[in-house]
Formats: sequence, structure tokens, C-alpha cells
Amino acid sequence: MNLLLFVAAALAGGIGAVLRYLADLGVARLAGRRLPWGILIVNVTGSFALGLVTTALPDAAFLLGAGLLGGYTTFSTAMLDTVALWRDGERPASAVNAVGMLVLGLAAAGLGLMLGAAL
Repeated sequence: MNLLLFVAAALAGGIGAVLRYLADLGVARLAGRRLPWGILIVNVTGSFALGLVTTALPDAAFLLGAGLLGGYTTFSTAMLDTVALWRDGERPASAVNAVGMLVLGLAAAGLGLMLGAAL
């Protein structure tokens, strides 16, 4: 790998982070902020896209996967949201958020891998 590829991946990561923020903000405007639907949607779509990129575009996996999608998806925010729900007494929602994020993320990644392999 060369320096240009690392710089491009870093820029792509910044773009991914901005896209995550905008997606989360847009979903929150539609669904409210009581539950972290935006981060769920971001992580599930990001998992699908990473599965797709990994198999369909392996030469672009570093730039798009580690860069763009690495900035787009977020484990830390998902876990912070889960802990905040627990702390606020929303224990069932906290559990559903944690388990749902994992199950849906795995399913989306698997679907992306299968679709990418079929392409």
C-alpha cells in the first residue's frame, strides 16, 4: 500500500462519518430520539455494504471498507446508546437494541457477502 491510498482511505473515513451523522439526524427527525433507530440503520446498512464490497469489489475493500464504511458504521455509539437506555430505566429497549444490532448486523453482512459473491 502506498501513502496516497492511506490518505484516500482517511478522507473516505471522514466522508463516512459525515454520512453517519446525517443519516442518524434524518432518522431521528422522522422517528424521534427515544430509541437509537438511526444508529441501528447505519450499522445494518454498513454491515450489508461491507459484505458486498468485500466479495464484489475486493480491490476496493481497503478504501471503501476500512475507509468509507469504517467511518460510516459505529460500534461505540451503538454501545453508548445501549448503556444510556439501561441507565434511563429502559431495560427492555436496551436489551433489544444490543441483541437486535448484533443479529441484524450479522444477517445484513451475510446477505451482502452472498449478494457480492453472486455478482
